[in-house]
Amino acid sequence: MIEIKKNNFFLNEEVNTCLNNIIKNKSFANGYIFYGVEGVGKKQTALQFIKEIFKQSSRSVNLEERITNNNHPDFLIIEPDSLLAKKSSGSFDLEKTLNSGSEVIKIAQIRNIKTFLSQKSIDSEKKIVLIIDSHLLNEAASNCLLKTLEEPSNGIFILLTSKLNLLLDTIISRCQIIRFPSFSSKQIKSILEEYLDTHNLNINTKLKFEDLINSANGSPSQLLKNIEIWNDFSDEILSKLDSPIKNSLEILEISKSISEKLEISQQICLVNLIQTIWWRKTKKIGLVNKLENLKYLLRKKIQPRLAWEITLLKISMEDT
Repeated sequence: MIEIKKNNFFLNEEVNTCLNNIIKNKSFANGYIFYGVEGVGKKQTALQFIKEIFKQSSRSVNLEERITNNNHPDFLIIEPDSLLAKKSSGSFDLEKTLNSGSEVIKIAQIRNIKTFLSQKSIDSEKKIVLIIDSHLLNEAASNCLLKTLEEPSNGIFILLTSKLNLLLDTIISRCQIIRFPSFSSKQIKSILEEYLDTHNLNINTKLKFEDLINSANGSPSQLLKNIEIWNDFSDEILSKLDSPIKNSLEILEISKSISEKLEISQQICLVNLIQTIWWRKTKKIGLVNKLENLKYLLRKKIQPRLAWEITLLKISMEDT
């Protein structure tokens, strides 16, 4: 098995330079949008940025721990409503929840920000609001947030998103955008070499570096997820997924195994990896499009096992 090290923490040097200059000069904007694909360190960087801001004026001796544990009186985190429900129930899987289609940030949560900002700061000069997955603001919440951003306050807003196009233009115009570029292939390769046992990778999974790097889409987090998912299958199944499957019985067996063994979010990751491998081997755009449609069906949770069966059978018929 490949050993995946869990203490991975990736930060972008260009982003850090920008944020360090803001802190050094105390040139704080009212709002920031941290924008980039999933898994490039937006939340980790935001939390570190918040800690550094508070260090300038906070008297707390255990500041970093309080921020990390969301236990600072001048710090508020807003998350999609379904994420909060999952956490309170003791059953929380971020990727699974984000793919469920039911998550949303409601107006009541944004009104809570107004109450929070109306109160005097307790331990620092500024109050800070961090909004996770801000593209999930519903219409009423978006309009309410816009009004809050327009009003003078002692607060700093940090919005995290991987889908800038889903935010209101008027919200975007009132914030400074901090772009988190995807990691280059060279950077992804460096991470791959550092965090994986490359010898076992070459022997046990038969994966090529090129496929792992391309399937990551510039996200170190996605890279490790893909490897974990791929490595969770037996060599027998992996060998069958190495290229488009032609045997109908094998398709039914593999579809059953995948749908029973993996959560929806993991199945989507697996499709991304298969898509990369099969494209390299076939260069067939129709095959890629069919796998893209499979991801759409999985996100909609339309009978996952059946979706796999139909997609793989269609690919096998075209490939014969």
